[in-house]
Amino acid sequence: MKPIIGITASTVDTEYSRILHTYVKAIEENGGVPLLLPYVEAEETLDAYLSLCDGFFFTGGADIDPRYYGEEEKPTCGSTQPLRDAYEILLARKVLSIQKPILGICRGAQLLNVALGGTLWQDIPSELETDIPHRQDEPKWEPSHSVGILDGTPLSSLIGKKRMVANSFHHQALKRLGDGLAVMALADDGIVEAVYATDRPYLRAFQWHPERLYQLDADNRKLFSDFIEAARRIEQ
Repeated sequence: MKPIIGITASTVDTEYSRILHTYVKAIEENGGVPLLLPYVEAEETLDAYLSLCDGFFFTGGADIDPRYYGEEEKPTCGSTQPLRDAYEILLARKVLSIQKPILGICRGAQLLNVALGGTLWQDIPSELETDIPHRQDEPKWEPSHSVGILDGTPLSSLIGKKRMVANSFHHQALKRLGDGLAVMALADDGIVEAVYATDRPYLRAFQWHPERLYQLDADNRKLFSDFIEAARRIEQ
């Protein structure tokens, strides 16, 4: 059977949960069964998610409230979704405790970092010097820069190259890494673009959006097929 992948949803208020279909297609077209995980308040429902899913996909979206990593909110911080923050951090910590495969993209990478005790740059343009447009003007399906892949990392083993292309739609970034995380890829300005967990079977997180690139780029497709295969091993 195909592995069931729980996908987190954006939650503005208690009226609805929603998700971009590109995340769903990326899972479905690479061999998984996508399952939307809406905002809930009951912990027993989260525990049911843990039993039901073979892998978990933390998606992109709004900024994370800086109080979750011990900072005051700066004027340059973007809008936040308090319900989503509370729900996803609790879910992430539960998932991290059971060793099932985890994938994070953009906000999802930042969320996992925060859940593991890491911090974030709240606003790249006002806090860091860089010539790379981390919020690109090009269409979302076009790469805007490349990333350097670190030797000896899971990404290096998977891609077999020193560099791969990325698109970019973020103004925040990983600052201090969370417990057990290590860098897999960096932008040329030193901003962390991909991390993995050194102390668990499978956690991969990417700052860019491979769900917008995988149909045109084989390297970005591998990020999903690798995750689905890890979840398949759990399902078996």
